[in-house]
Amino acid sequence: MSVRGVEIGTVRAVRPVGPGREFLIDDEPVDLLLSGGRIVDIAPAGVLPARGEVVDAEGAWAVPGLWDNHVHTVQWALAAERVPLGAADSASAAARIMRDAPILPDGRRIGTGFRDALWPDRPSLSELDAQTGVVPTYLINADVHSVWLNTAALAREGFRGDDGVLREEDAFEISRRLNAVDPLHSDEAVIRAGRAAAARGVTGLVDFDMAWNAEAWPRRVAAGFDAHRVEFAFYPADLERAIAGGLRTGELLDVPDTTGFLGSLIRVGALKVISDGSLGTRTAACSHAYPGDPGNYGVLTVPPEELTAMLTRATGAGLEVAVHAIGDRAVTAALDAFAATGATGSMEHAQLVRHADLVRFGRLGVRASVQPQHAVDDRDLVEHHWAEQTAIGYPLASLRAAGAELRFGSDAPVAPLDPWQALSAAVWRTDDDRPAWHAEERLTLEQALEASARTSLRPGEVADIALIGRDPRIADAIELRTMPVEATLLGGRLTHIV
Repeated sequence: MSVRGVEIGTVRAVRPVGPGREFLIDDEPVDLLLSGGRIVDIAPAGVLPARGEVVDAEGAWAVPGLWDNHVHTVQWALAAERVPLGAADSASAAARIMRDAPILPDGRRIGTGFRDALWPDRPSLSELDAQTGVVPTYLINADVHSVWLNTAALAREGFRGDDGVLREEDAFEISRRLNAVDPLHSDEAVIRAGRAAAARGVTGLVDFDMAWNAEAWPRRVAAGFDAHRVEFAFYPADLERAIAGGLRTGELLDVPDTTGFLGSLIRVGALKVISDGSLGTRTAACSHAYPGDPGNYGVLTVPPEELTAMLTRATGAGLEVAVHAIGDRAVTAALDAFAATGATGSMEHAQLVRHADLVRFGRLGVRASVQPQHAVDDRDLVEHHWAEQTAIGYPLASLRAAGAELRFGSDAPVAPLDPWQALSAAVWRTDDDRPAWHAEERLTLEQALEASARTSLRPGEVADIALIGRDPRIADAIELRTMPVEATLLGGRLTHIV
């Protein structure tokens, strides 16, 4: 019986789907022969002798290992310890939930995942104080761009807010503080979360945690992390530190490794720049004002000239950039900065894109790092708060048709870290009994898998593989979203097996 951590030499009787499938002439099972962490041969089942440890897929399907290209790792890992607020349908309901929330060992109450954009009432300091009293209480918006604090929490953190709501940089600072728990505690949470991700077929993620991750990841590997590959980002406050430390995008980070395997897991990622707000907090920078708030066009949190300077500095130092841009004004400004500097990298989110900007992604080589689940989560918000916008909301097919390279993610904990949810949302554009939302932006399964993987099932490729219990090509929206994952291989080693 194969167990987690074992290096596999043969995956027997599997049916490949996705990148690499085009070289097979039929759907009959094949054997994948592995060596040195790579696929070295593919042959009809039973034709070649098995080598090494064997996983018998028994005709199950296989896809290349899946990536989540946008994760706030520590916040995602700690979310399991916080009170979920996604079901709260009003500010009053959220405050009542927090009244009964457990007090953590540090004396705080923390809730996460509220969505206030369509609430009938507004968050208020008096409402939260009345329910939570003198216990410092924190409610984190699902989009992380705002937090709602009671008076005790505001005093503890040294902030002021008439309604108790802090937005953008002040909200990020609160999140940084809440996430700065004892490293032993957070590392254990990240290790548990990594194994949960592997159980969904994940073999890599991009970490956008708001911390100095160049120190955190070697420490986690030393503590036992081995679940998936990681590309870690850093933020403008640490740009000069990264340059002084000789970090270069794509290079392996030196980590404790007695196996010859762990040293291949952690790579330097990009400079992350948050250039505007979010839809949920009504701060995404848009061409038209938000309904009922004629002066509110959102905010460009980084002025265009400052953004250009950052991209110039990063590019000259061998670093890619990942620019958060949600509203169409922010998307245009980010593309302008890419064009002016020759920077390479990605635009994160790109949720509202002007028609004229679509083709610029392909021409400039800017990857569109998008979160398909956000489209179905936000469809009601878009119909209300972006009803007057004239740009395209949550484009997928349009970006791809214009030549953009798509990469999928979850923005966890904003959406669950589960690539099958992203795949289902991209292919079906709904997660309930309503028709597809803007069905013209749907992708085919093959296109969605291409955006979810970094490799393929071809000889010579790294053996990052997920074995699954259904044929995804004929799965409906629910079947795709709930896809059973029977085993996950990372460089030929089992990170999950049922």
